[in-house]
Amino acid sequence: MKLFKAPDIHAPRFRKKTLNLLNLSTLDEFKAEHPEYEDLDVEIYKKIVKTFNEKIWRTVIDKRDGVSLPENLGFLFIGTCDRPKKKNINYGLSQKLGKNTTHQNLESDSKLAKIFYTNYSAKYKFTNRDLWMFSAVRQFKRELAKEYSNNWMRYINIKSNEKVSHIFSSRLREHKPLREYQDILDAYDEFKFD
Repeated sequence: MKLFKAPDIHAPRFRKKTLNLLNLSTLDEFKAEHPEYEDLDVEIYKKIVKTFNEKIWRTVIDKRDGVSLPENLGFLFIGTCDRPKKKNINYGLSQKLGKNTTHQNLESDSKLAKIFYTNYSAKYKFTNRDLWMFSAVRQFKRELAKEYSNNWMRYINIKSNEKVSHIFSSRLREHKPLREYQDILDAYDEFKFD
């Protein structure tokens, strides 16, 4: 095993500049579009947006098939993937032992959870959709890490060379017969004898 060289925690860091859309100018645009909310406070506006976003990511974790985002912005789901080919170093344990150690993911049979965002379905056609991306907030990632080890087999298994758009088209083909007989299934009652 190679000896582990601990990172310098006092070294300078690069911080990416981010743009927060929960600000006064966004609120003013919202009030101009919806005058009935003229006396809405900024803090309440932020709380509404954050609560809504939290409901979305909690639903993504709870539901196997993910969530279709509002305004046809795309689709968000959790996928189970194989362990990466490169080594995933466990920095905490490596620093304690002084040797390189890797995460083995033994509780999930060495599988990883990945958050997938796609807008390549025919349903999600909008201008410059190829420029859109999704970046999960820290709370979403941490909650997924807790839940994934308990129910890792629940999520869709994604192969490394498989396109996400192909998964959606194949799933739609699978569920087509079910839609044809949906009215019969809705009317079915196992306790009613004819």
